[in-house]
Amino acid sequence: MKERKKDTGETKENRGKEVEDLKTSMDRSRFGREEEDEKIDLSKEPQRRIFPSLTGLSILVAVGSVLLLRFVSSRTRFQPRMWAVEELAPYNGTDGNLPILLGILGSVFDVTKGKSHYGPGGGYHHFSGRDASRAFVSGNFTGDALTDSLQGLSSVEMNSIVDWRKFYFERYIFVGKLVGRYYDKEGNPTKYLKGIEAKAKRAAQLQEKQKVEEAKIPSCNSKWSQQDGGEVWCDVGYPRLVQRPLEMALTGRRSKRCACVREEELSLPNLEVYRGCDFRSTSCSV
Repeated sequence: MKERKKDTGETKENRGKEVEDLKTSMDRSRFGREEEDEKIDLSKEPQRRIFPSLTGLSILVAVGSVLLLRFVSSRTRFQPRMWAVEELAPYNGTDGNLPILLGILGSVFDVTKGKSHYGPGGGYHHFSGRDASRAFVSGNFTGDALTDSLQGLSSVEMNSIVDWRKFYFERYIFVGKLVGRYYDKEGNPTKYLKGIEAKAKRAAQLQEKQKVEEAKIPSCNSKWSQQDGGEVWCDVGYPRLVQRPLEMALTGRRSKRCACVREEELSLPNLEVYRGCDFRSTSCSV
């Protein structure tokens, strides 16, 4: 019996050691797997970091390329140069593969971004592929009226065309100069262009002076309808026709305007009462 108890103790001791060895083995196995998993995760980590970076970089490069292409194409499609009349003609918007160009006072502009206006069917298509400076103020868009000649126009009309040229410099891309009436082959302005610009500048000065003078005697209110005709009236003063002294210098023609003249000014010279209107009436039919 004692021997059996001894054997039983050894057996328990051996079993205890086996359990401890098994636990140790399981712990090592688990630690090994965790370590291996960690190695695997760490091996994937550089890829996780690299691939998103490469993807983001690729997108940035692609977007940058598109923007650069658009910028370059819009800015360097044409380097400013000298143009001949026959060279400009094909760029009238009828060929979708070509930009749309127009000339005004010999300056040439790329107006492609406004193709809804300057392309076929647009309201300003008649300006495309040519210099039709005169039509900017004449309103005649047919035949010989589509010309760059300003002969016979007033200085006010010339100033209006110069203002249109300023508009194109501000809104569209300048691509060169047209050889001919306004520029020579070297791109120098001709005497004709210098004369136009001088008259336009003088007209602008006279118009400012006229505004100041006419502000001293305010203009009449006015309205017109097909049924009732026209009427002029003054809130203060009496309607009178007065000469516009600077008009002859500006337009080459004499003209009058309706002004509201106060009671104390009625004795001034060159005041004309409207026909059929009472001397002291504040409104007149015209």
